[in-house]
Amino acid sequence: MFERIKPLGDRVLVKRNPVEEKTASGIIIPDAAKEKAQTGTVIKVGMGRKDASGSVITLSVKEGDTVYFGKYAGTEAGQDFLIIKEDELLGVIETN
Repeated sequence: MFERIKPLGDRVLVKRNPVEEKTASGIIIPDAAKEKAQTGTVIKVGMGRKDASGSVITLSVKEGDTVYFGKYAGTEAGQDFLIIKEDELLGVIETN
């Protein structure tokens, strides 16, 4: 259902990346100790924000980008989704 949301303005819909179930040494992390992922994939983007003259400034992220965001950024939209303003995104993770 949340994949059908169309973000407004300078907001983006992000699906959180799954969190690791184990540590590098193989210890299983219990659900109570897991922190929510701070990376995700951009699912949809809004049209952009308007400047003082009314011109639309397009967003610098696009669908499919992997982004990094703050621990308390955005608004929860279901279990794995967030709606985040573009200025709350900390960076795009480049895949080379």
